[in-house]
Amino acid sequence: MTFRKFSLFLFLSLFLFSCSTKQQQPNIVFILVDDLGWADVKCNFPETFYDTPNIDKLAKNGVRFTNAYAANPVCSPTRAALMTGKHPNRVDITDWIPGDDPKKRPLLGPQDRNELALEETTIAEKLKEKGYKTCFIGKWHLGDKGYFPEDQGFDINIGGHHRGSPPGGYYSPYKNPKLTDGPKGEYLTDRLTTEGIKFINENSKNPFFLYLAFYTVHTPIQASKKFIEKYKAKRDSLHITEVPHRREGEGWTKLLQENAAFASMVASMDENVGRVLKTLKDKGLDKNTWVIFTSDNGGLSTLYRKNAPTSNGPLRAGKGWCYEGGIRVPLIIDGPEVVNPGRTTDQPVVSMDFYTTILTIAGVEHADNDGVNLLPLLTENKPLNRDVLFWHYPHYHGSAWKPGSALRKGDWKLIVFYEDNRMELYNLATDPGETTNVAGQNPQKVEELKKLLDKKLADSGAKFPTVNPDYVPKD
Repeated sequence: MTFRKFSLFLFLSLFLFSCSTKQQQPNIVFILVDDLGWADVKCNFPETFYDTPNIDKLAKNGVRFTNAYAANPVCSPTRAALMTGKHPNRVDITDWIPGDDPKKRPLLGPQDRNELALEETTIAEKLKEKGYKTCFIGKWHLGDKGYFPEDQGFDINIGGHHRGSPPGGYYSPYKNPKLTDGPKGEYLTDRLTTEGIKFINENSKNPFFLYLAFYTVHTPIQASKKFIEKYKAKRDSLHITEVPHRREGEGWTKLLQENAAFASMVASMDENVGRVLKTLKDKGLDKNTWVIFTSDNGGLSTLYRKNAPTSNGPLRAGKGWCYEGGIRVPLIIDGPEVVNPGRTTDQPVVSMDFYTTILTIAGVEHADNDGVNLLPLLTENKPLNRDVLFWHYPHYHGSAWKPGSALRKGDWKLIVFYEDNRMELYNLATDPGETTNVAGQNPQKVEELKKLLDKKLADSGAKFPTVNPDYVPKD
């Protein structure tokens, strides 16, 4: 063999070897559950009424975040933050779409957008720059026609449209313009998962991004027939004579998990998370796939009436509120480079972090926007370089929330209510349930955090409620 031939042979051999050993870009599966509270999964709250074995198993294989937060206490703003990595204020979506703007209250909420602007660069659009196949399945709630997932960077959209709850309920026929009906009796959570598994199977040779956004456990509360009898029996065994509640402003917060139908919906969701994880393992994709599991806001525990669907355990209030029960959510991340799997971290993280984290995993150049890359925490257990999070919900909500904002700095949490300019201060290290307002004892801390909150709101372009000139107080 001549030297020239030998050199060519060596080059080809090395090239083929590098091709055969080069790992495909990592796949990403993002699972978003609607209205799933922090205490609705057993690995967070062992006393929960609900069983979540597949989610608990995911936590044992990954990292569980005990201080994970939604960007907003209601859905659409958080979903916009997930898509863009921007605080909801900066995309001008601060209420669920289209919102509920009462005209007979002391304040008028600001007018925000009813869709995610097409000018925003979404996570799906960025991933496509690196050749990812992108698929959205489930609840979208970020705009009507012209603003659907397929208009925002997703190659495939199954079930995503403008509605925030399943228009036909959880059983076929679904009355969903983006989802064909299944056989009679088919359960929506099962169907969406089947579509997700089909996408994985058809794209296992290419890097893919699956965004599986369950409609469950959002209302209407419609039991999974597969699990309802189990939870009816479980509730009966508790011999409950009265469900405890506490007053929350003009509303009521439920203090006990006991709703069998809601529990069956959680169980169905958990089973379907297990189906996705099993598919990844059976296809040999689990070693090169990152899985993120979280929720868009806290559980629905607080309403003007009693007996909401769930309770958020020791956390105060629920969906719609800036107390911990409304914004703290489950979060588990598993991936091929996670160190010390099965660990927990108490470092506060928020919805905007997923954008920069996922794009970093995929090797896509991007602006961090308002998020922090979680990869060093996941792969090296390094602390995050951030100490402040803030929320802005300047609207009224059916949970009895009144317009306000909140900020967390370290263990301190400030909440501001705009109707009466009331400020509340809590130390989450000693009082995670926000039971004792210590603003009166800490005026300097209140002043410090209020100045910081005002700056954060101004820098993010926050809009504020205005005085309602037509409001007539009740006698």
